[in-house]
Amino acid sequence: MNILYTTRATATGGRSGSARSEDGALAVTLTTPKALGGDGAPGTNPEQLFAAGYSACFLGALKFVAGKEKVAISPDTAVTATVGIGPRDDGQGFGIDVGLAVAIPGVERAVAEDLVAKAHVVCPYSHATKGSLDVRLSIV
Repeated sequence: MNILYTTRATATGGRSGSARSEDGALAVTLTTPKALGGDGAPGTNPEQLFAAGYSACFLGALKFVAGKEKVAISPDTAVTATVGIGPRDDGQGFGIDVGLAVAIPGVERAVAEDLVAKAHVVCPYSHATKGSLDVRLSIV
């Protein structure tokens, strides 16, 4: 694979700490959600960061595919990632659950479904989770 871009981020303190990208463009306070035993302090968590990253990446893949297919998509096109965390059924740790809801205003449903299926092949997040995570796709 020809690497076109590389970045680094460092986290300290685990789920109750901080994370920062090497260039400082991303600097976040991490906090554990109450549902996972945290105190509800202000901050973000890995699941929110994963949801933001996956939704943005998938939208980029969708735009790429739409361009190749010569389908104009609205600037209002949106991808919402829902990410959950919980104990795995094998009892050996935790897993995540992901659903992607895609809104492509003004595009016929069959065309939207085709674009989303193709974007799921193109998207690096989808590729990285393939085989380990069943990502649910929906058109809204």
